[in-house]
Amino acid sequence: MREKPSVLFVCVHNAGRSQMAAAYLTHLAGDRVEVRSAGSAPASTVNAAVVEALAEEGIDISAETPKVLTTEAVQASDYVITMGCGDACPYFPGKTYLDWVLEDPAGQGVESVRPIRDEIKGRIEGLIAEIDAKSATA
Repeated sequence: MREKPSVLFVCVHNAGRSQMAAAYLTHLAGDRVEVRSAGSAPASTVNAAVVEALAEEGIDISAETPKVLTTEAVQASDYVITMGCGDACPYFPGKTYLDWVLEDPAGQGVESVRPIRDEIKGRIEGLIAEIDAKSATA
């Protein structure tokens, strides 16, 4: 593993779940982890309810834009975490692939996005613990 582990979050539109996960990992792990997010069919903007739900946590992603998933982004990542994009993600040996089954916040108001946000935060905290444990033994 490189000096700084890297994580790529992938969902279909890169407008909700993957943006929240990337924002939480950046917020909670700081510069210890390189963070990317992308979508197999990116939307034009990040979901406004997602922006609002994260703002409640003191995290500003209003300047983020959905990005297209590239083979290079997958190759450059140690962890590839998919969220409902299934087979759209290219597979490379030696990567840690995780599939997080999360409700899609698309078209939902902030009240419906909060529980998704909270579940993602919990999973990110677990991921940080796993990355730290691997780094300690590397």
